[in-house]
Amino acid sequence: MEHLFTERIECWEDWGRIFQSVPAFEKLIRHIFDKERLPQAKITHLTPGTNAVFRVGDYVVKIYAPPQSGMDQTDGRRTELFAASFAAKAGDAGISIPRVEAFGEIRDRYCFAYIIMDYIAGRELGQELAASDGERQFRLGRRLRTLTDAMNVPCEPFNRIQVISDPDRSRRWKPYAEGFLREREAYLAGINPGEFVFTHGDLCADNILVGEDGELLVIDFADAVLAPRCYEPSLLLFEYRSHPAFLQGYWEGERAEDVAEKVFNGILIHEFGGDIVKAAFPGATAFESLKELRERISQLLSTILQKN
Repeated sequence: MEHLFTERIECWEDWGRIFQSVPAFEKLIRHIFDKERLPQAKITHLTPGTNAVFRVGDYVVKIYAPPQSGMDQTDGRRTELFAASFAAKAGDAGISIPRVEAFGEIRDRYCFAYIIMDYIAGRELGQELAASDGERQFRLGRRLRTLTDAMNVPCEPFNRIQVISDPDRSRRWKPYAEGFLREREAYLAGINPGEFVFTHGDLCADNILVGEDGELLVIDFADAVLAPRCYEPSLLLFEYRSHPAFLQGYWEGERAEDVAEKVFNGILIHEFGGDIVKAAFPGATAFESLKELRERISQLLSTILQKN
């Protein structure tokens, strides 16, 4: 039997070698588009991520890594399908997201699950911020706050992820000092996280686009999860700390000490927290206590939000 996909995938390194390759996926993508009765067009790869993502004319096709890669993408695909539907219901608040046009599986040399969505033209938020003055950044920050407030609402469980108790989600903290890890474990065991809500989980500059009309467009819900309200904004401080006016807009009217407490709690819970803190604060893996992290977050926020 002749396969549409001919590359070998036996581990994550194999997947990493080919997941951005148009030639490796072209026959598979053409077959998928014929199956879904969608028009064929030139194929180009988009911003690298975990899965294979390509633009085909007016559409984006995401092909998930098969089980042979060593990464189980079942929850990720289920999450994206639910998240796209859930976030779309918040459209009254002006949330723009790509519409899912089709999804399914192709059993070829490997079993490939896929989702096809509308392609949304826009400039990545990071590029927009770099080209904007402080006033424009402030307005964009306020707009993002409106969107996250609309998204971060209660919903039914949509995957099996337990953001606080799942030990696998703590693996990025493993390089930290033993005393810090013990304190973190005890702190999370006794924390009162409050209401759990729908969160995007990774509102980095690559996952927010600014459309031609100036509106924000949210993409890539692969890391969406039910989490405490502090989860979503905890990443924002570190992702956008070089654009203080943007963060001032996002946290307009809030006290720096209140925001610091939310960020502190959220980053200890966040799946990427260990890596985020390590990148933001050189020497962080040597912190002996949570107090050191709390103080560094407070200092950073006091500087950024000083105009508030």
